[in-house]
Amino acid sequence: MPSTGIDNIGGLLKVGPGPVELKDIDPNGHPGFEGDKKAGKAALAELEDELVDLQTKLSAEGYVGGHRRLLLVLQGTDTSGKGGVVKHAVGLFNPGGVRIKSFGAPTKEELAQDFLWRIEKESPAAGQIGIFDRSHYEDVLIAKVRKLAPAKEVERRFDAINDFERRLTEEGTTIVKCMLHISEDEQRERLLARLDRPTKRWKFKPEDIDERAYWDEYQAAYQDVLERCNTEWAPWYVVPSNRKWYRTLAIASLLRDKLRAMDLSFPAVDYDVEEQKRRLRP
Repeated sequence: MPSTGIDNIGGLLKVGPGPVELKDIDPNGHPGFEGDKKAGKAALAELEDELVDLQTKLSAEGYVGGHRRLLLVLQGTDTSGKGGVVKHAVGLFNPGGVRIKSFGAPTKEELAQDFLWRIEKESPAAGQIGIFDRSHYEDVLIAKVRKLAPAKEVERRFDAINDFERRLTEEGTTIVKCMLHISEDEQRERLLARLDRPTKRWKFKPEDIDERAYWDEYQAAYQDVLERCNTEWAPWYVVPSNRKWYRTLAIASLLRDKLRAMDLSFPAVDYDVEEQKRRLRP
């Protein structure tokens, strides 16, 4: 396949071992790509054919009994662009093979179960590409910042998440975890833009402004997540997201690389093709 998108994007964005300082990662950066917005959008469009080809092979493998699947986990503050990634990067795939789940506040039924109960039910099936728009990480991030659970319970959840993700990978899931990193000023501008456009006001809630008072606490909580749950089997990637076009191109390139690494191919058939053709001909 010709090289498109951003080469070695995983190596550029992968969180390393040790402490994480989000203030040292430029949310306005564009690692690995020197072009402008127009070039970035063109590079994204060029990824579509290969992504669909790889997805089709993954689906075919699952159809004949294979067990592999891919899960994209998107986390980020409000306005960081999770919906934009789903629309513009995930939107390059055939929707028939994609399972998208957005996790909001847990229901009464869900609160009566372990926090991972509702997550496990939505994990992608064999041959699928699953998308978590927000995820199980909400149950440590919000719980930690807003003190919705005792510190001991939050600690338990970190370990439970690592065990859960290890089990998913052992069952054949490739997990791609992306933290969409924007600046506080960029979030303000995006919230103002929602208020300025009548067609976008439905996405705004006054509580969004209230949550901004906890910006530093959320940044610290994200750093904790990036350090505690950055495992060999499910590493984190921090995606600079002030530039929407770069964010989308980076994640599409990362998905491309992860699917390539599966070394996918169309399954061999166990029947004589020519014989079946003869049976169909009059």
